[in-house]
Amino acid sequence: MSILKKFLAALAAATLGLGAAHAADYTLRISHQFPPSHHSAQRLQQFASDVAAATHGKVEVQLFGAAQLFKPQQHNAAVASGQVEGALILSIQWGNALPGMAVTQIPFLVSSPQAQRTFIKSEAARLLDAEMLKKGVRNIGWIVDTNDLIFTSSNHLLDAPDKFKGVKIRGLNKLFDAGLVAMGAIPVAMPGSETYQSLQTGIIDAALTGVQAANSRKFYEVQKYGAAAAMFLVFDNLVVNPAWWDSLPADLRAAIQQAADKAVQSSVITHAEVNPEDIRVLNDKGMQAVALTPAQMDALKQVMQPAVRKAFLDSAGPLGQQLLDAVAGM
Repeated sequence: MSILKKFLAALAAATLGLGAAHAADYTLRISHQFPPSHHSAQRLQQFASDVAAATHGKVEVQLFGAAQLFKPQQHNAAVASGQVEGALILSIQWGNALPGMAVTQIPFLVSSPQAQRTFIKSEAARLLDAEMLKKGVRNIGWIVDTNDLIFTSSNHLLDAPDKFKGVKIRGLNKLFDAGLVAMGAIPVAMPGSETYQSLQTGIIDAALTGVQAANSRKFYEVQKYGAAAAMFLVFDNLVVNPAWWDSLPADLRAAIQQAADKAVQSSVITHAEVNPEDIRVLNDKGMQAVALTPAQMDALKQVMQPAVRKAFLDSAGPLGQQLLDAVAGM
């Protein structure tokens, strides 16, 4: 072996040894469903950097997005069983497994910036943290995903309850769809991946999604109208395996929690209504999109909220009333 090759081999060995000497003591693998461009995926990237800094490299956060490790509906079981240390679970994906999580999906109940901040540290959040722990995961972060929805339509602007009568609309879930039924709409259950084609072919007349999602999913190509409102709150719950969490030294748990708290605070949506820029983007691309006025939102609230509240109580039982009482006292 030449002197140069020996030198390069020695340098490589030294580099590997240095890396091993500075390897993290603990690894936090987090699975999630979002593509890299999604705001929640970007927030997790910052969280990973903050954890590395706060723990002085003792904890390494590894992110696995776009459902490459587990599908969204598999996250609870994967974390609870220890197949992965952590995951980001949308609050709307708990469904029948934890119906109380739907309390923030009641239209116009906790969508304002102040309500977001208050809920995160409320008795309602503590009750739901305990319910998640019963499902085998510890929640360490109520990260805000979105607080807006847009009703898109091919025929007319859905800006008043009577405009929904007879409209075939892609629903959200059984709970929220009770509000659509109360307005006379006909909710249709279908995967998000099938919605665009169903709108394009006229299988359904309308859809509802997040305002930014209406742009990323190109609904403006197949829907002429859009009526948007800050209507309900969706969280991304940052959950970890309880046994793994408890195995960490107290100082590292505190450091990770500090990074999670930072992610939560940065996620709170500060504008009280729909972001005007998001509406402008849709209009620039050909959709006639508007943000609903307070009077229009109140008209929807008067019809939708009682129906959704009833559906919530029917599904969540005694815990549901506890949660509603806790939210009312915020």
